[in-house]
Amino acid sequence: MGMPNTLQDLKVAAELDRMYAESKQQMSKLRELGAGLGRPMTAQERTEALSEFYIPVTPEAGRLLYSLVRATRPATVVEFGMSFGISAIHLASAVRDNGTGRVVTTELSETKIAAAKQTFAKTGLDDVITILEGDALATLADLDGPVDFVLLDGWKDLYLPVIRLLEPRLSAGVLVVADNASAPDMKPYLDHVRSPDNGYESFNFLVREQDSMEVSCRTAD
Repeated sequence: MGMPNTLQDLKVAAELDRMYAESKQQMSKLRELGAGLGRPMTAQERTEALSEFYIPVTPEAGRLLYSLVRATRPATVVEFGMSFGISAIHLASAVRDNGTGRVVTTELSETKIAAAKQTFAKTGLDDVITILEGDALATLADLDGPVDFVLLDGWKDLYLPVIRLLEPRLSAGVLVVADNASAPDMKPYLDHVRSPDNGYESFNFLVREQDSMEVSCRTAD
């Protein structure tokens, strides 16, 4: 008898297929919009400008996240930047198959929160996902207990403040995965996790033609 893989569950697979298809249809519109996002904006303004767009992890990156969570069996997974919930579904599927743990995800966009709640209910994964609504730097400050796995997939300039906020709750061995590591505003975060003084072993690999993920293992308590 094979072990269950929730990613292959018909309800989960159907929702992921639907979401990836919708995100593909948005690509040209997103590129058009991208040119106008260069001006200085607040997190709320950026969130509203992109409230209908997926901007998801790739299917390959999703399967990697699933595998990392299965392998490390975290009790608490924290995701910064839920969007419509594609990566959260991969994380939660792994938690479900581990038989233990929870996913705590953060999102500012009310549009995305409402849509993701419906999706999580449809997939049957809503019981292992907690959505913290609002500014992650505020909502994550109140998180209780240790954090065992981190996915950073929100605004890149907030990766460093978010990980600094979480560091007191990270024990040795915890993985921190940062998506879109090739983005220009990732430098402060990358400098932090790549400096030997800050307690990480960090490496980078390509997940799509022009972008990469940074995977960092916390080496210090």
